[in-house]
Amino acid sequence: MLRILILLAAVVYVLAIPDGILKEHQHVNPSADNEQFSTFPTVTEMIESYDYPVETHIVKTSDGYLLTMHRIPYGRAPGAEAGPDKQVVFLQHGLLCSSADWVVTGPTQALAYLLADAGYDVWMGNARGNSYSRNHVSLNPNSHAYWDFSWHEIGVRDLPAMIDYSLKTTGRDKLHYIGHSQGTTTLFVVLSFLPEYNHKILSAHALAPVAFMSHLQSPFIKAFAPLVDTLDLVTSLLGVDEFMPSNNMMQMGGYIACRDTSPIQEVCANALFLIAGFDSEQLNRTMLPAILANTPAGASTKQLVHYGQLYNSGHFRQFDHGPLGNLAEYGSLSPPDYPLDKITAPIALHYSRNDWLAAVADVDTLSLRLSSLIGTYLIPLPSFNHIDFLYAIDVRSLCYDAVLGLMNSFCGEPLVAAATHSAVCGTPSTN
Repeated sequence: MLRILILLAAVVYVLAIPDGILKEHQHVNPSADNEQFSTFPTVTEMIESYDYPVETHIVKTSDGYLLTMHRIPYGRAPGAEAGPDKQVVFLQHGLLCSSADWVVTGPTQALAYLLADAGYDVWMGNARGNSYSRNHVSLNPNSHAYWDFSWHEIGVRDLPAMIDYSLKTTGRDKLHYIGHSQGTTTLFVVLSFLPEYNHKILSAHALAPVAFMSHLQSPFIKAFAPLVDTLDLVTSLLGVDEFMPSNNMMQMGGYIACRDTSPIQEVCANALFLIAGFDSEQLNRTMLPAILANTPAGASTKQLVHYGQLYNSGHFRQFDHGPLGNLAEYGSLSPPDYPLDKITAPIALHYSRNDWLAAVADVDTLSLRLSSLIGTYLIPLPSFNHIDFLYAIDVRSLCYDAVLGLMNSFCGEPLVAAATHSAVCGTPSTN
């Protein structure tokens, strides 16, 4: 939906401008934090442009998917240089996103850089099927078999592979986990479905946590949810397995429609707001082309269908294959709920009142099911929305400083962050 709106806006705009102006995108300076990377650089190119070290690692899952991980092993701040025994932090993106989310807004704002400068060894995952993880040992990404997965498989296959690889490479026993949106859903999946992974988590921080979805406000999901059963059947018959794939045409459309000189830039902003919640003041519109050059990054249609099922059922449970399919898969007419009572890792929930995808009431329901909760932290800005956890102008002071403060308290050793950030643990919310 987002890309369709933006592409339509771009087409209108292209028809209204003189020949040759499209070539301007090749000459925008990407050096400043607030300026767009209009030539659509990769994650490694973005990181290198700010003189941070970066590594690319390929990880194979137990079912043959080849995932790309990006690593910033150390930062540029005094005391954050290369050295042994750094604490490891693993970042996992949301639906239709990628590791670009953690770096695209630049060193003064993006979480990956802040963590590296705070003394952490930063690892960023990419789930199967996104623009950085589209390979498999035997399956072709153009085949139906390749896309036959939901976020359940990301939780039980991808996260274990990437977490284990990060720990083995660094020689650590445990790491910190930070996830956004679907990155929180998959965290709850792996910790409840494979409880042995609780022992590998020093602390977990769920930004805009998504598990229960009965109270979401997004009109996109509400309109889509009643159709999920039919959509799953139609996509299986027609072979429409990938939802919102990333391609150069859509990137260019996003750039043209959303850059500062575009008279329809607000179309881009409002397309985001319709999905995530309205917060005009916290959206840096100059960053829109860079954001939309990387997002949507592609996903399986079954991931979206699975979320629609959660909204319809009011449960946080496995994929619904229909009564007969469920009998064959689970031995019951309905899919089983995820056993959240098996989660023992320390988890903090960071949420906001204006999040149209992770409603306060649903976060409250989740918090009551987590026995190892270390706190629920309500963002103090009432207008803060779902994507503000990544892109808000003031996200560092409103959210990230609190996350850093909590992480330091679970590190077991002092880090640079304690001296360089005025991070505090925050105050548990009272709804």
